[in-house]
Formats: sequence, C-alpha cells, structure tokens
Amino acid sequence: MSKIVRKEKLSADVFLMELDAPHIAESRKAGQFVILMLDDDYGERIPLTIADGNSDKGTISIIFQAVGGTTQLLSRLDEGEEISHVLGPLGTPTHIKKHDGPIICVGGGIGVAPLHPIVEAHKAIGNKVITIMGARNKDLLILEDKMRALSDELIICTDDGSKGRKALVTEPLKEFCESDDTPSEAVAIGPPVMMKFCALTTKPYDVHTMVSLNTIMVDGTGMCGGCRVTVGDETKFVCVDGPEFDGHLVDWDSMMSRMNSYKTFEEDHRCNLDKIAEVLAGRDV
Repeated sequence: MSKIVRKEKLSADVFLMELDAPHIAESRKAGQFVILMLDDDYGERIPLTIADGNSDKGTISIIFQAVGGTTQLLSRLDEGEEISHVLGPLGTPTHIKKHDGPIICVGGGIGVAPLHPIVEAHKAIGNKVITIMGARNKDLLILEDKMRALSDELIICTDDGSKGRKALVTEPLKEFCESDDTPSEAVAIGPPVMMKFCALTTKPYDVHTMVSLNTIMVDGTGMCGGCRVTVGDETKFVCVDGPEFDGHLVDWDSMMSRMNSYKTFEEDHRCNLDKIAEVLAGRDV
C-alpha cells in the first residue's frame, strides 16, 4: 500500500500526486518509472514516470492525465487514501554527464512531467540547461515555475499564442542549433510526432538527441511485447531497454503506425475500464 500524501490539479484533467514510497524515493533516478495497480481485484497495471522524489520525506511524485478508466479512477482518489501497489523504480536511468555546451530540454504537454527530473539532474552536475516548453494553449502548461527555477533559460511556445511564442517547439530548437553556442545534447519528451520532428530538426546539426518513448509502454515489464520498437537495425522493448533512446535512430513511422493499430482495442478496453470504475466508485479502493 502507498498512501497519497498530496494531490494537486495542474490543469483541466492533469493531476499531481505525491505518494509515500520511501524505498523508491531512496533509489530512483531521472528517467525511471513506476507501475501502479489501484486495486487487487480489478486493478489494471499502468506505468507512470517518476516526476519528482524526496528521499528525506520518503515520497515520490507522479503526474498523469485522466484519459482512461484507470487514470480517471486514480484522479478520484484523495489525500490520505491508498494505492494497492506501487512497483519501482523501473527502466534505465537517464545518462547524465557534464557537458561543455548547453543542454536543450524540450517538453510537449504532459511530457514536461518526465522532463522535470532530467532537467534537475543536469543542473545538479553543473550543466547549462535551456528548456523549451510547448502546449496547445496556456491552460495546458504544467510545472512552469519549477522548470523556470531549474533552467538557465525558459522558452514557452503555444499553438494559439496565448502565452510565450506562437510557434512549435522546433522553431526555437532550430535557432539554438544554428547559434554560436551549439547544444551538446538535446532531450525531447512529448507526443511522438513532436519528438520525431525535434529529432529531424537536430539531425542536420549533429546534435545528439535523446527521446523518451514512454507513451507506447503497456505493462512495463517487457512481458507483453506491446512496447516493441525499432531503433537503428535492432528491436528494442521500451520498458526494459529504455524508455530513452537516440531519437535519430528511432523508426518513428513504424512506432506511430503500431500505436494507431491498437485504437479499436483501446476503445473497447476503455469501455470495460469505465464499467470497472463505476463498480469501484461504490466502494473503498
């Protein structure tokens, strides 16, 4: 059991939860994730990136969007309630090292959540960090104050121009690649199409670009094979080999095609989860 210590609504359907998980908080590293199971009887296992952690308090933070039955049910839990199972930390940690040039960290939408510990880790070893955050509009931006405090420079882009620059995140990313202060590395986390075009933007400038493919993960253990991707000429499983990979080597079209192929099954599964959520809503989780 893991108690919910704090709950905060970040935007319309995005929530932050701080969980009591001392062993995970003590050993977690940037880039890693946990698997949650809300209930022993009906619980679906879902992987969520560790957005933050406090080893002194023995807590970790997760940020999620309430879009399916399980995450909708999770969003209904309040401070003081418990989650049946929290397993982690899982996944290969982000490779953090000192660089001479700046690190460009690009986060799209809720992708800012898993980007946060990476920015924090780069700053901790003395790297210059420039963060680019993008969203459809200002109301969908999350963790702005935290990212501003950690970054040497923060650039905000919105599709509608309601805050920051009216531009895609690839626009300032390209500008930095063309500048005299060439980035040593770029990190991009967000929707697959955003990460694809970030990688395409940096490739002509030979800027090493890491991406997180956590959006394709299913059970988080490598057993289901649902997160299979092609990286270079090799087949990788995101949950055990990643979730981070060289964005220049990822077969993006294949990955996005496979994700779309599950749409029909996801809709059927979501209907079942909604029914389960109704059952669980009537009793303690």
